[in-house]
Amino acid sequence: MKTLISNAILVDGTGAGRRTADVLLDGPVIAAVVDAGSLTAADADRVIDATGLVLSPGFIDMHAHSDLQLLVNRDHYAKLSQGVTTELLGQDGLSYAPVDDATLAGVREKIAGWNDNPADFDWNWRTVAEYLDRLDTADEAGRIATNAAYLVPQGTVRAMVMGFAEGDPTPEQQQQMQDVVRTAMEEGAVGMSSGLTYTPGMYAQTEELAGLCRVVGELGGFYAPHHRSYGKGALGAYAEMIGLSRDTRCALHLSHATMNFAENKGRAGELLDLIDEALEQGVDITLDTYPYLPGATTLSAILPSWASSGGTEATLARLADPETRARIREAVEIYGSDGCHGVVAEWDTLEISGVQNPALAGYVGQTIKDIAAETGEEPFDVFAQILTEDRLGTGILQHVGHEENVQAIMKHRTHTGGSDGLLVGAKPHPRAWGTFPRYLGHYSRDLGLLSLEEMVHHLSGRPAARLKLHNRGLVREGFAADVVLFDPETIRDTATFENPRQAAGGIRFVFVNGTAAIDGGQPTGARAGRALRRHSDGLTRETGSNREGQQ
Repeated sequence: MKTLISNAILVDGTGAGRRTADVLLDGPVIAAVVDAGSLTAADADRVIDATGLVLSPGFIDMHAHSDLQLLVNRDHYAKLSQGVTTELLGQDGLSYAPVDDATLAGVREKIAGWNDNPADFDWNWRTVAEYLDRLDTADEAGRIATNAAYLVPQGTVRAMVMGFAEGDPTPEQQQQMQDVVRTAMEEGAVGMSSGLTYTPGMYAQTEELAGLCRVVGELGGFYAPHHRSYGKGALGAYAEMIGLSRDTRCALHLSHATMNFAENKGRAGELLDLIDEALEQGVDITLDTYPYLPGATTLSAILPSWASSGGTEATLARLADPETRARIREAVEIYGSDGCHGVVAEWDTLEISGVQNPALAGYVGQTIKDIAAETGEEPFDVFAQILTEDRLGTGILQHVGHEENVQAIMKHRTHTGGSDGLLVGAKPHPRAWGTFPRYLGHYSRDLGLLSLEEMVHHLSGRPAARLKLHNRGLVREGFAADVVLFDPETIRDTATFENPRQAAGGIRFVFVNGTAAIDGGQPTGARAGRALRRHSDGLTRETGSNREGQQ
Protein backbone atom coordinates (compact mmCIF):
# COMPACT_ATOMS: atom_id res chain seq x y z
CA MET A 1 0.00 0.00 0.00
CA LYS A 2 1.25 3.47 -0.90
CA THR A 3 0.50 6.24 1.60
CA LEU A 4 1.08 9.89 0.67
CA ILE A 5 1.64 12.25 3.60
CA SER A 6 1.17 15.64 1.98
CA ASN A 7 2.11 19.15 3.05
CA ALA A 8 3.84 18.02 6.27
CA ILE A 9 6.25 20.08 8.35
CA LEU A 10 9.25 17.83 7.84
CA VAL A 11 11.71 17.53 10.74
CA ASP A 12 13.91 14.80 9.33
CA GLY A 13 15.97 13.67 12.35
CA THR A 14 19.28 15.17 11.26
CA GLY A 15 18.87 18.37 13.29
CA ALA A 16 18.49 20.42 10.10
CA GLY A 17 15.81 23.08 9.86
CA ARG A 18 12.23 22.17 9.07
CA ARG A 19 10.67 22.40 5.63
CA THR A 20 7.32 21.62 4.06
CA ALA A 21 7.32 18.33 2.16
CA ASP A 22 5.38 15.46 0.67
CA VAL A 23 6.50 12.03 1.81
CA LEU A 24 5.44 8.80 0.09
CA LEU A 25 5.47 5.52 1.99
CA ASP A 26 5.55 2.49 -0.28
CA GLY A 27 4.90 -0.51 1.92
CA PRO A 28 7.70 -0.65 4.52
CA VAL A 29 9.95 1.89 2.76
CA ILE A 30 10.04 5.67 2.37
CA ALA A 31 9.82 5.97 -1.41
CA ALA A 32 9.96 9.74 -1.85
CA VAL A 33 10.72 12.90 0.14
CA VAL A 34 9.97 15.89 -2.08
CA ASP A 35 8.81 19.49 -1.91
CA ALA A 36 5.19 19.98 -0.90
CA GLY A 37 2.86 19.85 -3.87
CA SER A 38 5.11 17.60 -5.93
CA LEU A 39 2.93 14.51 -5.46
CA THR A 40 -0.80 14.00 -5.96
CA ALA A 41 -3.48 11.52 -4.94
CA ALA A 42 -2.79 9.63 -8.16
CA ASP A 43 0.61 8.62 -6.73
CA ALA A 44 -0.85 6.78 -3.71
CA ASP A 45 -3.56 4.50 -2.41
CA ARG A 46 -4.19 6.77 0.56
CA VAL A 47 -3.54 10.45 1.21
CA ILE A 48 -3.09 12.02 4.64
CA ASP A 49 -3.29 15.81 4.65
CA ALA A 50 -0.63 16.74 7.20
CA THR A 51 -1.07 20.52 7.06
CA GLY A 52 0.13 21.94 10.38
CA LEU A 53 1.54 18.61 11.55
CA VAL A 54 5.19 17.69 12.06
CA LEU A 55 6.44 14.58 10.28
CA SER A 56 9.47 13.11 12.05
CA PRO A 57 11.24 9.77 12.27
CA GLY A 58 9.82 7.35 14.79
CA PHE A 59 11.40 7.79 18.20
CA ILE A 60 14.03 5.37 19.50
CA ASP A 61 13.85 4.39 23.16
CA MET A 62 17.45 3.81 24.16
CA HIS A 63 16.57 2.35 27.54
CA ALA A 64 13.51 0.11 27.40
CA HIS A 65 12.36 -2.65 29.73
CA SER A 66 9.92 -4.20 27.26
CA ASP A 67 11.82 -7.51 26.98
CA LEU A 68 8.85 -9.55 28.16
CA GLN A 69 5.95 -7.12 27.78
CA LEU A 70 6.44 -6.92 24.00
CA LEU A 71 5.47 -10.60 23.97
CA VAL A 72 2.84 -10.59 26.73
CA ASN A 73 0.86 -7.37 26.14
CA ARG A 74 1.05 -7.30 22.42
CA ASP A 75 -0.70 -4.00 21.67
CA HIS A 76 2.18 -2.21 23.46
CA TYR A 77 0.14 0.97 23.54
CA ALA A 78 2.37 2.62 26.14
CA LYS A 79 5.17 2.98 23.61
CA LEU A 80 3.27 3.31 20.33
CA SER A 81 1.05 6.05 21.73
CA GLN A 82 4.10 8.26 22.34
CA GLY A 83 5.63 7.69 18.91
CA VAL A 84 8.22 5.05 19.78
CA THR A 85 8.96 2.75 16.83
CA THR A 86 12.24 1.15 18.02
CA GLU A 87 13.38 0.03 21.49
CA LEU A 88 16.69 -1.13 22.93
CA LEU A 89 16.15 -4.12 25.23
CA GLY A 90 18.39 -6.17 27.55
CA GLN A 91 19.11 -3.30 29.92
CA ASP A 92 20.82 -3.07 33.31
CA GLY A 93 22.62 -6.38 33.00
CA LEU A 94 19.55 -8.56 33.56
CA SER A 95 17.36 -10.08 30.88
CA TYR A 96 16.19 -13.41 29.53
CA ALA A 97 18.88 -14.42 27.02
CA PRO A 98 21.30 -16.13 26.90
CA VAL A 99 20.22 -18.46 29.71
CA ASP A 100 20.13 -22.04 30.82
CA ASP A 101 17.15 -23.39 32.74
CA ALA A 102 18.49 -22.55 36.20
CA THR A 103 19.57 -19.03 35.22
CA LEU A 104 16.23 -18.31 33.58
CA ALA A 105 14.40 -19.32 36.75
CA GLY A 106 16.59 -17.02 38.84
CA VAL A 107 16.35 -14.07 36.47
CA ARG A 108 12.58 -14.41 36.19
CA GLU A 109 12.24 -14.02 39.95
CA LYS A 110 14.89 -11.34 40.21
CA ILE A 111 13.30 -8.94 37.72
CA ALA A 112 9.65 -9.77 38.31
CA GLY A 113 9.26 -6.23 39.65
CA TRP A 114 10.48 -4.87 36.32
CA ASN A 115 8.68 -7.16 33.90
CA ASP A 116 6.27 -9.45 35.81
CA ASN A 117 6.75 -13.23 35.89
CA PRO A 118 3.75 -14.96 34.31
CA ALA A 119 3.59 -18.63 35.21
CA ASP A 120 1.74 -19.70 32.05
CA PHE A 121 4.07 -17.99 29.56
CA ASP A 122 5.98 -20.10 27.03
CA TRP A 123 9.69 -19.42 27.58
CA ASN A 124 10.71 -21.28 24.45
CA TRP A 125 14.16 -19.75 23.93
CA ARG A 126 17.55 -19.98 25.62
CA THR A 127 19.95 -18.21 23.23
CA VAL A 128 19.97 -14.64 21.94
CA ALA A 129 19.30 -15.95 18.45
CA GLU A 130 16.23 -17.83 19.68
CA TYR A 131 14.97 -14.80 21.62
CA LEU A 132 15.31 -12.54 18.58
CA ASP A 133 13.55 -15.19 16.50
CA ARG A 134 10.72 -15.21 19.05
CA LEU A 135 10.40 -11.44 18.67
CA ASP A 136 10.51 -11.79 14.92
CA THR A 137 8.08 -14.66 14.39
CA ALA A 138 6.41 -14.05 11.05
CA ASP A 139 2.89 -15.20 11.94
CA GLU A 140 0.29 -12.94 13.52
CA ALA A 141 0.69 -14.54 16.94
CA GLY A 142 4.36 -13.67 17.05
CA ARG A 143 4.77 -10.23 15.49
CA ILE A 144 5.81 -7.45 17.90
CA ALA A 145 4.47 -3.90 17.93
CA THR A 146 7.79 -1.99 17.74
CA ASN A 147 11.19 -2.79 16.32
CA ALA A 148 13.62 -4.07 18.94
CA ALA A 149 17.40 -4.36 19.29
CA TYR A 150 19.05 -6.25 22.14
CA LEU A 151 21.98 -5.87 24.54
CA VAL A 152 23.55 -9.02 25.97
CA PRO A 153 23.11 -8.64 29.77
CA GLN A 154 26.37 -9.07 31.68
CA GLY A 155 24.70 -10.04 34.96
CA THR A 156 22.78 -12.83 33.27
CA VAL A 157 25.96 -14.06 31.56
CA ARG A 158 27.76 -14.08 34.92
CA ALA A 159 24.89 -16.01 36.50
CA MET A 160 25.10 -18.64 33.75
CA VAL A 161 28.80 -19.18 34.35
CA MET A 162 29.20 -18.46 38.08
CA GLY A 163 25.72 -18.44 39.60
CA PHE A 164 24.25 -15.54 41.57
CA ALA A 165 26.89 -15.50 44.31
CA GLU A 166 29.84 -13.21 45.00
CA GLY A 167 33.38 -14.00 43.92
CA ASP A 168 35.93 -13.39 41.20
CA PRO A 169 36.00 -15.63 38.14
CA THR A 170 38.76 -18.12 37.54
CA PRO A 171 40.63 -17.66 34.25
CA GLU A 172 38.49 -20.45 32.81
CA GLN A 173 35.26 -18.77 33.95
CA GLN A 174 36.42 -15.42 32.56
CA GLN A 175 37.09 -17.04 29.20
CA GLN A 176 33.72 -18.79 29.30
CA MET A 177 31.91 -15.49 29.92
CA GLN A 178 33.79 -13.88 27.05
CA ASP A 179 32.81 -16.76 24.78
CA VAL A 180 29.15 -16.41 25.78
CA VAL A 181 29.24 -12.68 25.03
CA ARG A 182 30.94 -13.31 21.68
CA THR A 183 28.29 -15.82 20.69
CA ALA A 184 25.49 -13.46 21.75
CA MET A 185 27.00 -10.67 19.66
CA GLU A 186 27.40 -12.98 16.67
CA GLU A 187 23.74 -13.92 17.04
CA GLY A 188 22.67 -10.30 16.72
CA ALA A 189 23.12 -8.40 20.00
CA VAL A 190 24.25 -4.80 19.39
CA GLY A 191 26.24 -4.48 22.59
CA MET A 192 26.36 -5.38 26.28
CA SER A 193 24.67 -3.92 29.34
CA SER A 194 25.57 -4.11 33.02
CA GLY A 195 23.70 -3.45 36.25
CA LEU A 196 26.50 -2.65 38.67
CA THR A 197 24.21 -1.93 41.60
CA TYR A 198 22.27 -5.18 40.95
CA THR A 199 23.38 -8.68 41.76
CA PRO A 200 25.17 -10.56 40.36
CA GLY A 201 26.54 -7.90 38.00
CA MET A 202 27.76 -5.72 40.86
CA TYR A 203 30.22 -8.42 41.91
CA ALA A 204 32.25 -7.93 38.73
CA GLN A 205 35.50 -6.06 39.19
CA THR A 206 36.81 -3.66 36.55
CA GLU A 207 39.15 -6.17 34.94
CA GLU A 208 36.38 -8.74 34.59
CA LEU A 209 34.28 -6.14 32.78
CA ALA A 210 37.25 -5.14 30.65
CA GLY A 211 37.62 -8.66 29.26
CA LEU A 212 33.99 -8.63 28.16
CA CYS A 213 34.19 -5.10 26.76
CA ARG A 214 37.15 -6.06 24.59
CA VAL A 215 34.99 -8.70 22.92
CA VAL A 216 32.12 -6.26 22.44
CA GLY A 217 34.42 -3.59 21.03
CA GLU A 218 36.14 -6.04 18.69
CA LEU A 219 32.76 -6.87 17.17
CA GLY A 220 31.74 -3.23 16.77
CA GLY A 221 29.25 -3.09 19.62
CA PHE A 222 28.97 -0.75 22.59
CA TYR A 223 28.84 -1.06 26.36
CA ALA A 224 25.78 0.34 28.17
CA PRO A 225 26.39 0.24 31.93
CA HIS A 226 24.13 1.09 34.80
CA HIS A 227 27.28 1.91 36.71
CA ARG A 228 28.21 1.45 40.36
CA SER A 229 26.66 4.59 41.84
CA TYR A 230 24.38 7.44 40.88
CA GLY A 231 24.65 8.82 44.43
CA LYS A 232 27.70 8.87 46.69
CA GLY A 233 30.76 8.44 44.51
CA ALA A 234 28.82 8.97 41.28
CA LEU A 235 31.63 10.84 39.51
CA GLY A 236 34.11 8.09 40.36
CA ALA A 237 31.67 5.51 39.02
CA TYR A 238 31.31 7.44 35.76
CA ALA A 239 35.10 7.78 35.55
CA GLU A 240 35.50 4.01 35.91
CA MET A 241 33.20 3.42 32.93
CA ILE A 242 34.95 6.05 30.80
CA GLY A 243 38.30 4.47 31.69
CA LEU A 244 36.98 1.07 30.64
CA SER A 245 35.94 2.47 27.29
CA ARG A 246 39.28 4.18 26.78
CA ASP A 247 41.32 1.12 27.75
CA THR A 248 39.30 -1.48 25.82
CA ARG A 249 38.41 0.67 22.79
CA CYS A 250 34.78 -0.29 23.30
CA ALA A 251 32.25 2.46 22.62
CA LEU A 252 30.35 3.60 25.72
CA HIS A 253 26.69 4.52 26.18
CA LEU A 254 25.93 5.76 29.69
CA SER A 255 22.52 4.46 30.75
CA HIS A 256 20.07 6.89 32.43
CA ALA A 257 22.92 9.34 33.02
CA THR A 258 21.74 11.14 36.13
CA MET A 259 23.27 12.85 39.14
CA ASN A 260 20.82 11.98 41.90
CA PHE A 261 20.57 12.23 45.70
CA ALA A 262 21.41 15.25 47.84
CA GLU A 263 25.16 14.73 47.39
CA ASN A 264 24.93 15.59 43.70
CA LYS A 265 22.54 18.54 43.55
CA GLY A 266 23.85 21.06 41.02
CA ARG A 267 26.84 18.89 40.02
CA ALA A 268 25.82 17.87 36.49
CA GLY A 269 28.46 20.19 35.09
CA GLU A 270 31.21 18.11 36.69
CA LEU A 271 29.91 15.01 34.94
CA LEU A 272 29.67 16.80 31.61
CA ASP A 273 33.23 18.12 31.98
CA LEU A 274 34.40 14.55 32.56
CA ILE A 275 32.60 13.39 29.40
CA ASP A 276 33.81 16.32 27.30
CA GLU A 277 37.43 15.72 28.29
CA ALA A 278 37.13 12.07 27.25
CA LEU A 279 35.44 12.99 23.97
CA GLU A 280 38.31 15.33 23.16
CA GLN A 281 40.67 12.39 23.75
CA GLY A 282 38.77 10.32 21.20
CA VAL A 283 36.67 8.17 23.55
CA ASP A 284 33.36 7.24 21.87
CA ILE A 285 30.63 8.20 24.37
CA THR A 286 26.88 8.75 24.21
CA LEU A 287 24.28 8.78 26.98
CA ASP A 288 20.56 8.66 27.58
CA THR A 289 18.25 10.23 30.16
CA TYR A 290 14.57 10.29 31.06
CA PRO A 291 12.91 13.73 31.52
CA TYR A 292 11.71 13.25 35.10
CA LEU A 293 13.13 13.61 38.59
CA PRO A 294 12.26 10.34 40.42
CA GLY A 295 13.82 7.05 39.45
CA ALA A 296 12.25 3.60 39.49
CA THR A 297 13.68 0.24 40.49
CA THR A 298 12.94 -2.70 42.76
CA LEU A 299 12.74 -2.47 46.53
CA SER A 300 15.29 -5.28 46.81
CA ALA A 301 17.84 -3.07 45.05
CA ILE A 302 18.19 -1.11 48.30
CA LEU A 303 19.80 -4.13 49.97
CA PRO A 304 23.60 -4.36 50.28
CA SER A 305 25.16 -6.61 47.67
CA TRP A 306 26.32 -9.23 50.15
CA ALA A 307 22.74 -9.66 51.37
CA SER A 308 21.53 -10.43 47.85
CA SER A 309 24.23 -12.95 47.04
CA GLY A 310 22.99 -16.37 45.94
CA GLY A 311 19.52 -15.45 44.72
CA THR A 312 16.04 -15.11 46.18
CA GLU A 313 16.01 -17.93 48.72
CA ALA A 314 19.40 -16.99 50.16
CA THR A 315 18.33 -13.34 50.47
CA LEU A 316 15.07 -14.23 52.21
CA ALA A 317 16.94 -16.49 54.62
CA ARG A 318 19.21 -13.58 55.61
CA LEU A 319 16.21 -11.33 56.21
CA ALA A 320 14.71 -14.03 58.45
CA ASP A 321 17.85 -14.48 60.55
CA PRO A 322 17.87 -11.89 63.41
CA GLU A 323 21.64 -11.42 63.47
CA THR A 324 22.00 -11.06 59.70
CA ARG A 325 18.92 -8.85 59.53
CA ALA A 326 20.56 -6.51 62.05
CA ARG A 327 23.66 -6.29 59.82
CA ILE A 328 21.44 -5.46 56.84
CA ARG A 329 19.72 -2.73 58.82
CA GLU A 330 23.05 -1.25 59.81
CA ALA A 331 24.18 -1.18 56.17
CA VAL A 332 20.93 0.36 54.93
CA GLU A 333 20.30 2.92 57.69
CA ILE A 334 23.76 3.87 58.98
CA TYR A 335 26.52 3.29 56.43
CA GLY A 336 24.70 3.43 53.12
CA SER A 337 24.13 0.32 51.06
CA ASP A 338 26.02 -0.17 47.79
CA GLY A 339 22.67 -1.25 46.34
CA CYS A 340 21.33 2.20 47.24
CA HIS A 341 24.27 3.95 45.55
CA GLY A 342 26.20 4.29 48.80
CA VAL A 343 23.50 6.49 50.29
CA VAL A 344 21.60 5.88 53.53
CA ALA A 345 18.02 4.88 52.72
CA GLU A 346 15.57 7.75 53.05
CA TRP A 347 12.30 6.00 53.76
CA ASP A 348 10.18 8.97 52.73
CA THR A 349 11.59 8.79 49.17
CA LEU A 350 10.78 5.10 48.55
CA GLU A 351 7.23 4.78 47.18
CA ILE A 352 5.71 1.37 46.42
CA SER A 353 4.71 1.26 42.74
CA GLY A 354 3.78 -2.40 42.29
CA VAL A 355 3.66 -5.73 44.10
CA GLN A 356 3.51 -9.39 43.12
CA ASN A 357 1.57 -10.48 46.20
CA PRO A 358 -2.07 -9.28 45.98
CA ALA A 359 -2.26 -9.09 49.77
CA LEU A 360 0.16 -6.14 49.64
CA ALA A 361 -1.78 -4.14 47.05
CA GLY A 362 -2.93 -1.60 49.64
CA TYR A 363 0.66 -0.39 50.01
CA VAL A 364 0.88 0.85 46.41
CA GLY A 365 1.25 4.62 46.27
CA GLN A 366 2.59 4.86 49.82
CA THR A 367 6.15 5.42 50.96
CA ILE A 368 7.86 3.12 53.43
CA LYS A 369 7.67 5.97 55.95
CA ASP A 370 3.90 6.32 55.35
CA ILE A 371 3.32 2.61 55.90
CA ALA A 372 5.41 2.63 59.07
CA ALA A 373 3.40 5.53 60.46
CA GLU A 374 0.18 3.62 59.73
CA THR A 375 1.29 0.36 61.27
CA GLY A 376 3.34 1.73 64.15
CA GLU A 377 6.39 -0.26 63.06
CA GLU A 378 9.92 0.86 62.34
CA PRO A 379 10.49 1.74 58.65
CA PHE A 380 13.22 -0.89 58.30
CA ASP A 381 10.89 -3.58 59.63
CA VAL A 382 8.25 -2.54 57.07
CA PHE A 383 10.91 -2.69 54.35
CA ALA A 384 12.01 -6.20 55.38
CA GLN A 385 8.42 -7.43 55.78
CA ILE A 386 7.38 -6.29 52.30
CA LEU A 387 10.49 -7.83 50.72
CA THR A 388 9.74 -11.11 52.47
CA GLU A 389 6.01 -11.28 51.76
CA ASP A 390 6.53 -10.21 48.12
CA ARG A 391 9.53 -12.50 47.56
CA LEU A 392 11.62 -9.50 46.45
CA GLY A 393 9.15 -8.72 43.62
CA THR A 394 8.20 -5.20 44.76
CA GLY A 395 8.63 -2.20 42.46
CA ILE A 396 9.34 1.30 43.79
CA LEU A 397 9.67 4.92 42.76
CA GLN A 398 12.67 6.67 44.29
CA HIS A 399 12.15 10.43 44.65
CA VAL A 400 15.73 11.69 44.55
CA GLY A 401 16.21 13.76 41.36
CA HIS A 402 17.18 17.40 40.70
CA GLU A 403 15.72 19.47 37.85
CA GLU A 404 18.85 21.52 37.17
CA ASN A 405 20.84 18.32 36.64
CA VAL A 406 18.16 16.83 34.36
CA GLN A 407 18.14 19.91 32.13
CA ALA A 408 21.92 20.31 31.95
CA ILE A 409 22.52 16.70 30.92
CA MET A 410 19.61 16.79 28.44
CA LYS A 411 21.31 19.57 26.47
CA HIS A 412 24.59 17.69 25.99
CA ARG A 413 25.75 16.94 22.43
CA THR A 414 25.82 13.17 23.06
CA HIS A 415 22.37 12.96 24.69
CA THR A 416 19.63 10.57 23.56
CA GLY A 417 16.22 9.76 25.02
CA GLY A 418 15.46 6.66 27.04
CA SER A 419 12.31 6.02 29.03
CA ASP A 420 13.67 3.41 31.45
CA GLY A 421 9.97 2.65 31.60
CA LEU A 422 8.64 -0.26 33.64
CA LEU A 423 5.33 -1.37 32.17
CA VAL A 424 4.06 -3.43 35.12
CA GLY A 425 2.78 -2.66 38.60
CA ALA A 426 -0.34 -0.93 39.82
CA LYS A 427 1.26 2.52 39.75
CA PRO A 428 4.36 2.53 37.53
CA HIS A 429 6.53 5.54 36.78
CA PRO A 430 4.77 7.76 34.18
CA ARG A 431 7.93 7.81 32.07
CA ALA A 432 6.77 4.50 30.56
CA TRP A 433 3.94 6.43 28.85
CA GLY A 434 5.15 10.03 28.74
CA THR A 435 8.88 10.30 28.06
CA PHE A 436 8.93 11.30 24.39
CA PRO A 437 5.99 13.73 24.33
CA ARG A 438 7.41 15.29 27.51
CA TYR A 439 10.69 15.97 25.74
CA LEU A 440 8.91 17.56 22.78
CA GLY A 441 6.13 19.36 24.64
CA HIS A 442 7.40 20.41 28.05
CA TYR A 443 11.13 20.75 27.46
CA SER A 444 11.28 21.84 23.80
CA ARG A 445 8.08 23.83 23.18
CA ASP A 446 7.22 25.11 26.66
CA LEU A 447 10.68 25.68 28.17
CA GLY A 448 12.62 26.20 24.92
CA LEU A 449 15.50 24.11 26.26
CA LEU A 450 16.22 22.76 22.76
CA SER A 451 14.63 23.57 19.43
CA LEU A 452 12.14 21.08 17.99
CA GLU A 453 14.69 20.08 15.35
CA GLU A 454 17.39 19.49 17.95
CA MET A 455 15.09 17.53 20.22
CA VAL A 456 13.85 15.27 17.41
CA HIS A 457 17.50 14.61 16.51
CA HIS A 458 18.16 13.55 20.13
CA LEU A 459 15.24 11.12 19.90
CA SER A 460 15.83 9.66 16.42
CA GLY A 461 18.88 10.34 14.28
CA ARG A 462 21.42 10.38 17.09
CA PRO A 463 20.33 7.11 18.76
CA ALA A 464 20.08 5.49 15.32
CA ALA A 465 23.73 6.37 14.75
CA ARG A 466 24.74 4.82 18.08
CA LEU A 467 22.83 1.64 17.22
CA LYS A 468 24.36 1.65 13.72
CA LEU A 469 20.89 1.23 12.28
CA HIS A 470 21.21 0.50 8.61
CA ASN A 471 18.19 2.45 7.40
CA ARG A 472 16.30 3.98 10.32
CA GLY A 473 16.26 7.15 12.37
CA LEU A 474 15.84 9.64 9.51
CA VAL A 475 13.06 10.58 7.10
CA ARG A 476 15.02 9.80 3.94
CA GLU A 477 14.31 8.01 0.69
CA GLY A 478 15.09 4.30 0.93
CA PHE A 479 14.84 4.27 4.73
CA ALA A 480 12.34 2.18 6.67
CA ALA A 481 8.94 3.83 6.97
CA ASP A 482 9.08 4.38 10.74
CA VAL A 483 7.52 7.84 11.04
CA VAL A 484 5.38 9.92 13.39
CA LEU A 485 2.92 12.73 12.66
CA PHE A 486 2.21 15.06 15.59
CA ASP A 487 0.80 18.49 16.33
CA PRO A 488 3.69 20.63 17.60
CA GLU A 489 1.28 22.90 19.48
CA THR A 490 -0.53 20.19 21.43
CA ILE A 491 1.94 17.34 21.84
CA ARG A 492 2.32 16.69 25.55
CA ASP A 493 2.62 14.00 28.18
CA THR A 494 -0.59 13.34 30.10
CA ALA A 495 0.74 10.49 32.26
CA THR A 496 1.15 11.54 35.89
CA PHE A 497 2.42 9.90 39.05
CA GLU A 498 -1.18 9.68 40.23
CA ASN A 499 -2.50 8.32 36.91
CA PRO A 500 0.49 6.98 34.97
CA ARG A 501 -1.15 4.96 32.19
CA GLN A 502 -2.25 7.86 30.00
CA ALA A 503 -1.55 8.19 26.28
CA ALA A 504 0.21 11.26 24.92
CA GLY A 505 -1.69 14.20 23.52
CA GLY A 506 -1.11 15.52 20.01
CA ILE A 507 0.24 12.38 18.30
CA ARG A 508 -1.91 11.67 15.26
CA PHE A 509 -0.20 8.89 13.30
CA VAL A 510 2.56 6.37 14.01
CA PHE A 511 3.82 4.11 11.23
CA VAL A 512 6.03 1.10 11.98
CA ASN A 513 7.60 -0.33 8.84
CA GLY A 514 4.95 1.45 6.81
CA THR A 515 1.98 0.05 8.76
CA ALA A 516 -0.21 2.46 10.73
CA ALA A 517 -0.10 1.50 14.42
CA ILE A 518 -1.74 4.79 15.46
CA ASP A 519 -4.21 6.16 12.89
CA GLY A 520 -5.95 9.47 13.51
CA GLY A 521 -4.92 9.25 17.17
CA GLN A 522 -6.38 5.77 17.64
CA PRO A 523 -4.57 2.44 17.96
CA THR A 524 -5.14 0.05 15.07
CA GLY A 525 -3.88 -3.13 16.75
CA ALA A 526 -1.38 -3.62 13.93
CA ARG A 527 1.94 -5.20 14.88
CA ALA A 528 4.62 -4.64 12.27
CA GLY A 529 7.80 -4.50 14.37
CA ARG A 530 10.92 -6.50 13.65
CA ALA A 531 13.90 -7.73 15.59
CA LEU A 532 16.96 -5.69 14.60
CA ARG A 533 20.22 -7.63 14.60
CA ARG A 534 23.87 -6.65 14.40
CA HIS A 535 25.42 -8.12 11.25
CA SER A 536 28.96 -8.98 10.23
CA ASP A 537 29.38 -5.63 8.45
CA GLY A 538 28.80 -3.89 11.80
CA LEU A 539 25.40 -2.49 10.83
CA THR A 540 22.10 -3.26 12.52
CA ARG A 541 19.12 -4.27 10.42
CA GLU A 542 16.15 -6.58 10.23
CA THR A 543 16.59 -9.95 8.54
CA GLY A 544 14.49 -13.02 7.98
CA SER A 545 16.94 -15.31 9.77
CA ASN A 546 19.16 -14.90 12.79
CA ARG A 547 22.07 -16.27 10.79
CA GLU A 548 21.49 -14.49 7.49
CA GLY A 549 24.37 -12.14 6.75
CA GLN A 550 25.84 -12.42 10.24
CA GLN A 551 29.20 -13.53 11.57
